Amino acid sequence: MDFHLIEGLITQYFSILRSHTNDKDTYFVVADYEPDKFSDLVRKLDSKGYIPFISSYEDSYKIKIAQKPESGESRTYINVILFMLTLGTTIFAGYLLGGNIWKAMAFAVALLAILGTHETAHFLTARKHGVKSTLPYFIPAPTIIGTFGAVISIKSPIPTRNSLFDLGYSGPLAGILVAIPVLLIGLHYSTPSINHGASLMFFPPLIMIAFSYLVAPNITPDQVLLLHPVAFAGWVGILVTMLNLMPVAFLDGGHISRSLFGQEVHRKLSIIGIVITLALGWFVMAILMIYLLRRVHPGALDNVAPISKGRKIIAVIMLIIFILCLSPIPIPQM
Repeated sequence: MDFHLIEGLITQYFSILRSHTNDKDTYFVVADYEPDKFSDLVRKLDSKGYIPFISSYEDSYKIKIAQKPESGESRTYINVILFMLTLGTTIFAGYLLGGNIWKAMAFAVALLAILGTHETAHFLTARKHGVKSTLPYFIPAPTIIGTFGAVISIKSPIPTRNSLFDLGYSGPLAGILVAIPVLLIGLHYSTPSINHGASLMFFPPLIMIAFSYLVAPNITPDQVLLLHPVAFAGWVGILVTMLNLMPVAFLDGGHISRSLFGQEVHRKLSIIGIVITLALGWFVMAILMIYLLRRVHPGALDNVAPISKGRKIIAVIMLIIFILCLSPIPIPQM
């Protein structure tokens, strides 16, 4: 790392009070801050292969410097291949759930629509804020739903707290807006059955209970509601929304909490999120969260500029959605 080059660039924009550098850490404490100046500095340092992160520090500001990582080119054909494989595995899973090809197709289309909308919202939001990202990668898997979900890969730093917030909430909000009509359609076509002892006991989330009263067939005390595969896809969409909104590490909820709070509060919220996940019985997901927590979330490049009032209102809405989606793991019946 060329310390003198970086120091020279920073002094073009800010008054340096002191600096520090070693093999692990390089930072500069500066006296003043202006968003436009920092944006110019970001562009200058990016052209030299460095990334600056600014945050409040005592009565001044600290600019941390990181080496710009290399990012390989995206291979779109991999996205296409994975999508086709996931389409096949979800159709197969749907057939096991529904017993015929039409229900299998309906399940696959419904589930992939939810997952695809979630990740596409992230992709479009990233483009809106000038953040480089891949197209969605769908992950085929030999599970009851035929997939481990879908992801995008962020390939450049996130510039501001507002853009970090938008990247966090856009996917869950878009996904739940598709999951709700999917759930409504599926509940409408679900059928009552005599309770001979279900193989799984569901504890539906509040949002599913509310919609069940609206559109699901009435059942007597000795009956159970056999979920149509499309309704099951809707429940999976709700589950995906809940898990992604956990305020943990680099999950969507983690991005939201990191945009609103500093590193210390974000870490405490991450631990609370892991405890909630464990309490709900999603142990494998909790283990993944613990693994993700090993890395510190750096936040946006600019952690000083305040988040907008409108986004704070959206944060409250996302918290309500999170509570409505809380769903314990189904329990096998003996």
